[in-house]
Amino acid sequence: MPEWLTKIPAGFWDVLSEMSPYLLFGFLVAGMLSVLISPRLIKRHLGGRGVWPVLKAAAFGVPLPLCSCGVIPVSASLRRHGASKGATTAFLISTPQTGVDSIFVTFSLLGPVYAIFRPLVALVGGVIGGGAVDIIDHDKPGEGPDAGEYQHECRTGIGTNWFVRTLRYGFVVLPRDIGKMLLVGLVIAALISAAIPDDFFREQLGGVMSGHIVGMLVMMALGIPVYVCATASVPVAAMLIKAGVSPGTALVFLMTGPATNAAALAMIWQIMGKRTALCYLATVALMALASGLLLDYIFQVGHIEAAPPSMTMLPAWLGGAAAVVLLGVIGFALLAPKQIAHDDLSETGDAVETDQKCRHSH
Repeated sequence: MPEWLTKIPAGFWDVLSEMSPYLLFGFLVAGMLSVLISPRLIKRHLGGRGVWPVLKAAAFGVPLPLCSCGVIPVSASLRRHGASKGATTAFLISTPQTGVDSIFVTFSLLGPVYAIFRPLVALVGGVIGGGAVDIIDHDKPGEGPDAGEYQHECRTGIGTNWFVRTLRYGFVVLPRDIGKMLLVGLVIAALISAAIPDDFFREQLGGVMSGHIVGMLVMMALGIPVYVCATASVPVAAMLIKAGVSPGTALVFLMTGPATNAAALAMIWQIMGKRTALCYLATVALMALASGLLLDYIFQVGHIEAAPPSMTMLPAWLGGAAAVVLLGVIGFALLAPKQIAHDDLSETGDAVETDQKCRHSH
């Protein structure tokens, strides 16, 4: 058996142990957000043209743990209930690139510079893309959705079962959505770590992949058509950096992989139109290149390590225990009866029905 094959299980466990404590905490925060933030509140703030709806849409999207496929139905709902094309585009760009769970994982594997820079790029990209759509392909009079349909809102409490709903979403619904892709990302990271020696790209490709724009274009070509969630892309990026890819080149993959894929682009084309879809794709591509070059400059000038050792050395017992818990959470979420996860949907449906009754009463 080749020696590199024997390294795969160890590489898988090392990455899993390092990211598990942060990912579990991110699941908890994501569950709290799902309960505390009302969809009706978001929809109310995203209607109309101008900077503020676009900025609020991009800011709302940054912490939400939605992938490039999961964000499509949410965005479609926002669009149908009053959000402008610009605000919807801003939400589409900022949301899948990051999330509260992926921010913690980015911090654990790539360090604080990445953890701060990545959500800032998502926010700025969302504002730029949404603003461009507002200028190029804004709603014409009578064309946009009827925002007045939701001008009345029933105010309902969170409910006595908020804690159960937090745990259900954070540790059942969300792991069910991203668990398989997360495991795939860990396996890919382990394969890269085992099969590709350290500094491979730097030594074999003469520096083309280590910071040259050609390397970034290669990463973009790989990232745009394929599907990878914001969290699952982090261990892959960490292993690419270890193999000699520059931080900026890895950032291009972290941006384009989660933000785009062929299915999502087709749906955006259908829901938002050709101009908005092309503007969306162009914004993601240009922001990825510009941000990659800027990040490489920051790391070079500041003499910063891509993954500082002090930020990736948790106690072995803590990482191991968290890894076991995380595998248990993902296993339960994937194997448990679907009704457990669907309970949240029924609660959401009840809330929508109550809201409809409230609006009819007005």
